[in-house]
Amino acid sequence: MSILTAAAKDRVAGSRQTLPIAALALVIALVVQALGQLEIDLGVGSVIVFPMVWGLILGLVVSLQKVRPLGIRLQKVASALVGVAVMLLVARLAFNIGPSLPTLVKAGPALLLQEIGHLLGTVALALPLAVALRLGKATVGATFSLDREPSFAMVSEKYGPDSDQYRGVLAMYVFGTMFGAVFITLLTSLVANWNIFDPLALAMGAGVGSGSMMAASSASIVAAYPGHEEAILGMAAVSNLITTILGVYVGIYVALPLADRFYRVLTRRQDTRTPETTTPDAADAPTDDAAAANRAFREEVAAASGEIRIPLWLSLGVLTVLGLGTASVAAGTISWNIIGGYAVLLGLVLLGLFLAKVSRKISAIVWITTVGAYVSSPWFFASGSLNSLVGSVDFLSIATIMLTLAGLSLGKDLPLLRRIGWKIVPVGLVAITASFLLSVLIAEFTLGAWG
Repeated sequence: MSILTAAAKDRVAGSRQTLPIAALALVIALVVQALGQLEIDLGVGSVIVFPMVWGLILGLVVSLQKVRPLGIRLQKVASALVGVAVMLLVARLAFNIGPSLPTLVKAGPALLLQEIGHLLGTVALALPLAVALRLGKATVGATFSLDREPSFAMVSEKYGPDSDQYRGVLAMYVFGTMFGAVFITLLTSLVANWNIFDPLALAMGAGVGSGSMMAASSASIVAAYPGHEEAILGMAAVSNLITTILGVYVGIYVALPLADRFYRVLTRRQDTRTPETTTPDAADAPTDDAAAANRAFREEVAAASGEIRIPLWLSLGVLTVLGLGTASVAAGTISWNIIGGYAVLLGLVLLGLFLAKVSRKISAIVWITTVGAYVSSPWFFASGSLNSLVGSVDFLSIATIMLTLAGLSLGKDLPLLRRIGWKIVPVGLVAITASFLLSVLIAEFTLGAWG
């Protein structure tokens, strides 16, 4: 009876506190979307700070401020909304995949096989480094891939948006967004000037799944091989496309389970006990005042660890309002196409959730990606109309909503964020280097350029 009462309280609390968080997220998302992106020229490359990063930072600041602090339950509500927002993000991504499926069908074996480097290179080198630096369970999320937008959905569905693994994805995503393009520019320039790899193999390696990193890497390769510019740019674009298309499926069924298993193997002898989880001895019985303090502490911990449940209709309704606002600001106008596009995305998410419930063994993310890619492909009779509607919804505007909500939920995770801190920098550098170099090596041998 008590369990049912607690669950009911969580649902009621989640519903009541959804609107304040939604209003706060809406204000932040609209402001950062209106400000747009900031490009900082560093000489060797540019750092582009997108609105979604501003949303994450501003949300984190609001979450951590002491003037009017966000309660733990409010942060948990924001975290619960993130879990639904990633489904909308995946639905929008599926409509980027569908029109390019014919390109995947025509791709040669070199393009397909070198994707092994992108997907598994990070696990082979970056994961052991993260374990050595003691990132904890955040290691799995940070190193199973280069952590672009689809990674949020994979890890959120498997571990939850309030897990250490999810925070690892978030840390790597921010690092890659802020510094990935600059670093891969330097890395690609160095490797290209070795003159030991075929330029097409280098171009394949540039398709790491991030548009900004791919563009920066391709430019460096073109600078080293100006006579092959058209072939390099085309090959890099196709490689990046294949990484995006295959990334969801291989990430869910291969890379993420492999990273989790590898992490467990490497850490099975580590002592995972922490002072916070130590149980006091009976001899240290607290006084009445101390007992009251302990009870308050336990209630706070219970509130932090308890699950906040929000009705699906409320989550989707709130995210639709947020989405229509940010998408309209991004487009510079309010249009019926944006409203229609969100209607299509909502329908796709609901269908994916229904199919996942019926099939039980196939996740909603896989269903959303598969169905969305098919109905947006040239092989579906209504793809033109659907693509026109969904195309009016800016992809990055949905990412802005998701990361703003993620920022609002991070105040409770400050100890873990401090522990990750600078450690994400060497892990991120190794992850990008491993992904690029292993892909180039595989592509080189597949192309037969070594003789």
